[in-house]
Amino acid sequence: MPTLDERRIGRWIRAVAADYGFAVGNITYIFCSDERELEVNREFLGHDYYTDVITFDYSTPSTLNGDIFISLDTVRSNAEMVSVGFEEELRRIIIHGVLHLTGQGDKTPETKAQMTAKEEKALAKW
Repeated sequence: MPTLDERRIGRWIRAVAADYGFAVGNITYIFCSDERELEVNREFLGHDYYTDVITFDYSTPSTLNGDIFISLDTVRSNAEMVSVGFEEELRRIIIHGVLHLTGQGDKTPETKAQMTAKEEKALAKW
């Protein structure tokens, strides 16, 4: 398990959510292995591939709520691949899940570029 400053992360997530007009309700992070992430991806989404984050959105029109599964194995691999620290990459993935809860997608090249720009903006608030 990563060591997280939960108070700071909570303040940061609330600030980012507010940028998109949302309050934060209940967001649960489930940190897991690649294998567990793959199981969740297969069982609930019908996808047969590894991923770093899976977001289940239970938000209301004004409040973010959801479960966010994060594969720590993939976060670690991604951090090494892009030459950043594990904690920095973990923050990116945490906020990536939050951005999904605000309605941001990342399935097309255009929406993926928008997501990356929004991640960078959010990370600058850290």
